Amino acid sequence: MKFTYSNIHTLFRINRLIVISVVLVAFASSSFSGWLAYEIHREALDNAFAIDPQGEVHTLTRTASDTNREVEALAHLEAFHRLFYGIDGATFEDHLERALWWGDASVNELYREKKADGLYNRLLQYSLTQRVLEVDSRIELGDSRIPFTTRIRFEVQRASVTDTYELITTGVLVVTERNFPHNPHGMLITNFFEQSLKQLPHENP
Repeated sequence: MKFTYSNIHTLFRINRLIVISVVLVAFASSSFSGWLAYEIHREALDNAFAIDPQGEVHTLTRTASDTNREVEALAHLEAFHRLFYGIDGATFEDHLERALWWGDASVNELYREKKADGLYNRLLQYSLTQRVLEVDSRIELGDSRIPFTTRIRFEVQRASVTDTYELITTGVLVVTERNFPHNPHGMLITNFFEQSLKQLPHENP
């Protein structure tokens, strides 16, 4: 069979159309598969299942994150301040290691300043115990940034002497990925700053 130039040109055109069609079909198929996987993943995140004592399966719809954000933000701040400031010779390393997961470089910088000032050495040397008595936070809910002001009251005990202090801290909570077990609330403390510290008068017995 003898091919002319026009026949070869036609074959090339057909071959090119076939290749383009295959590429387009493959792209559409992969795009659809990706979209389908995303929808399945999103549906799985939005729903959970529980089994009652009778063996019945029930669907539990996840509450919108905005509804719980205030509760989680306050819980994050409460736990962080108790870990960062509630320290003694036996637990301070574990508390600080956990607390540093909950903040950014501003928290780490403050920790390094306290360490350089010898706070933790004095804690060990004089057998000091620093115990948080109260944590009271005020927040301003936003889409992804939550400014806060926290007032904590803590006491420092050395032997039979106990002094009580009030500390005001400020910063901004940033919503991030949850990291179990290090950062279960999925929030990060940024721009952390100790605004003021004062010693409270001793209460009369």
